[in-house]
Order: sequence, then structure tokens, then C-alpha cells
Amino acid sequence: MYQERGARLAGAVVWTHTPSAAPGALPVLPDGCMDLLFGEGRLLVAGPDTRAHQVRGPAAPWAGVRLYPGTAPALLGVPAHELRDRRVELTDLWPAAEVRRLSGRIAAAADPGTALEELALERAAPPDRALRRLVHALAAGRAVADTADELGLGARRLHRLSLASFGYGPKTLARILRLQRALALARRGVPYAQTAQRAGYADQAHLSRDVREFTGLTLGALTRGRTDH
Repeated sequence: MYQERGARLAGAVVWTHTPSAAPGALPVLPDGCMDLLFGEGRLLVAGPDTRAHQVRGPAAPWAGVRLYPGTAPALLGVPAHELRDRRVELTDLWPAAEVRRLSGRIAAAADPGTALEELALERAAPPDRALRRLVHALAAGRAVADTADELGLGARRLHRLSLASFGYGPKTLARILRLQRALALARRGVPYAQTAQRAGYADQAHLSRDVREFTGLTLGALTRGRTDH
């Protein structure tokens, strides 16, 4: 079973995933975010995805903090593109002794999710306003070029910033955020043709191609089932 709640860290979400015998869990979908995870006594980082990540039914509970797009690199001390489509041990990024201490602290906590949230709060850097403006604009469907002009960023600088902050270029980020807009609409029961129009796709076929490319599934399968993000 998957559950989530808002976090004290701006824009973040605390989630838990407990073992379930229910079949057919759908994959974690690209969303522009990175996650700090704890389970089986280990601290891991889920990098930014460009494709669906299949969750193999966990043998033990897991908890995580899903960090707002662009905020994880400052907390972790590593550019996002180095973690793209990867799950890595936190010991690969931070000193092993420090990670062991933190793992013990979280394991001893009554609520590992809250303990992870506290860790993220301790390590978080002040929010970058330009990055937040970029995410807000693209999430609202603004064109990449128009957003770059509004932020006073050239195309090359915006691309470098996006790679370091999100793990991929701004056009990929815009497509992933558009996909999330479409999924939110479709899950509310908006007809697929209207979903495509309102989310910013050329037509329903365009939406279907993007869904298949990023998730490997159809829109119907995603809206009838569930995902862990």
C-alpha cells in the first residue's frame, strides 16, 4: 500500500510503501522529482526518471521524501544528470560513516518518513527562486523559449541549468510536467480528447504517443490502475 502526505519542506511529499499481496501495481512515473529513500536499513536516492520505473513488490516497508523539482542537487551535493534514471546508495554520495549514523537514526525512529523529512530539512538549501519560477511556468504549460526570455536566460545557459537541476534539458522537463498535467485531468474523469487539449497536446494521438513513450503503458491502463507516484 502506498500513502503520502505533505512535508514541511516546501513542495516536498513524504510517502510510505508497505508490502502488499495485491497484484498489478503500476510503475513509478517520471515527474521531475528526485526522492530520498529508506528501507531494509538502507538510505538510497532515486534520481530523476525519463522512463517508468517498475517497483518490484517490496519485502519490507519503505519510506521516502519526494523533493520538489530542482531542489535535490543542492541537498545531495551532486548534479541531477549524474543520477538520471538511477537508484543509488547514499554512501555513493556522502561519507559512509555519516550515512551509517543517519541510517541508524532513521531505523530507530517511530516514523521513518518523519525522520527522513527531518534529515531533508537539516540538509536543504534555500530555494532557488529562478528554478521555482521555471518549474511553475513549465508546469502551467508555458513555452520553453518564452520562459527562458522571462527569466533572462539564454538557451545554452538554461540547458546547463536544467541538466544540473533536473537531470535533463528544459524541453524534456516540460514534456514530463505536461504528462503529469494530463494524467491529473484524466484521473478526474476528463475525456481523453479534452485532456489532450487542456494539457497542451496537439491532439489525443499526440497525448497517447507521449504516454506510451514515457510510461510504456496506455492512458487507460494508467487511469484505471494506480501508480506509486
